[in-house]
Amino acid sequence: MKKYSWQIFPALFACGAVLVSSASTKTLAAADYQIFVTNEKSGDITIIDGADNTVLATIPVGKRPRGIRVSPDGSTVYVAVSGTPISAPPKLDAKGNPIFNRGDDDDDEAKSDKSADGIAVVDVAQRKFLRKILVGSDPEQLTLSADGKLLFISNEDVGTASVVDIASGKVEHIIPVHKEPEGVAVAPDGKSFFVTCESDGEIFVIDTTAYKVIAHFNVGGRPRSTDFLPDGSRAFIPSESAGQLHLIDTATYKETKTIALPQGSRPMCVKVAPDGKKVYASTGRAGTVCVFDSSTGDVVNTIKVGARPWGIAISADGKFLYSANGPSDDISVVGLGTEKEIARVKAGSSPWGVVLVPKAR
Repeated sequence: MKKYSWQIFPALFACGAVLVSSASTKTLAAADYQIFVTNEKSGDITIIDGADNTVLATIPVGKRPRGIRVSPDGSTVYVAVSGTPISAPPKLDAKGNPIFNRGDDDDDEAKSDKSADGIAVVDVAQRKFLRKILVGSDPEQLTLSADGKLLFISNEDVGTASVVDIASGKVEHIIPVHKEPEGVAVAPDGKSFFVTCESDGEIFVIDTTAYKVIAHFNVGGRPRSTDFLPDGSRAFIPSESAGQLHLIDTATYKETKTIALPQGSRPMCVKVAPDGKKVYASTGRAGTVCVFDSSTGDVVNTIKVGARPWGIAISADGKFLYSANGPSDDISVVGLGTEKEIARVKAGSSPWGVVLVPKAR
């Protein structure tokens, strides 16, 4: 296995994943990493050079790739793939809640190709798809345990979270949650992971030792993701249909503040800056990334990016943010010093998730 000149750092990961880093963590400059992007419609990954934003490779991984993560040693990328057809977002009622029609789930089930479901395993050095791990129905997002040995996965169409041993490929635990689980994020201490459930605005917190639900609360409005302050004391959860960001005290699992985003915002992916001072959220149809003060939660800026940004990632040195813009089939590169888009890079069809992966040395 090739060696990598890096240590784990939360900001290297795509939406929601947080792992513990040491005080001596080396921050990577743009020349030291690659940007891996999942393309939901074209069924592949685009690899972009962080140094000059050129496209290096395209790797087919399977149907509908969405959530993406990288192993702690930087050698392997994991991608959630699914045979469940893409569907348009549901209509919203007057309060911003989704309206589901009778029989929608049955129709999706009939059209689904369950043989396509799983976690695609990609070798970074070879830029090659290796295998697919079977992890249950319709995986959408995933994250890794603090030691990198387990995958925690949301199974969207069956309302569960799965725990999978990577080495054996075995599903070790299945935890019932509620309808449409999506975002999965490990707390900085590694002792729990959060699962956001879209349909009813619920959050489940699951213990990583006993794999039991230790907290369950509601934020409403289709919560899509979670991220944390570096010390783990506060979680940030966006509600897409409500256009809000929720600040959660992780000691009590109580909401301490709700922040309204600018009109038209549909926040999806949330990421905390490496130094913990700012929080960034992609706003979907608004075509921006919203910037918050992490201590107050107040909106301090909005950054114009591509069409309907979904997944975002931040470089470990805090200099760049990358957003996956689905309808415009590209990636926005944002300079965080000026908080302006500085480049646009073409990816595959309908970019969804983004993760930064160190280059081999």
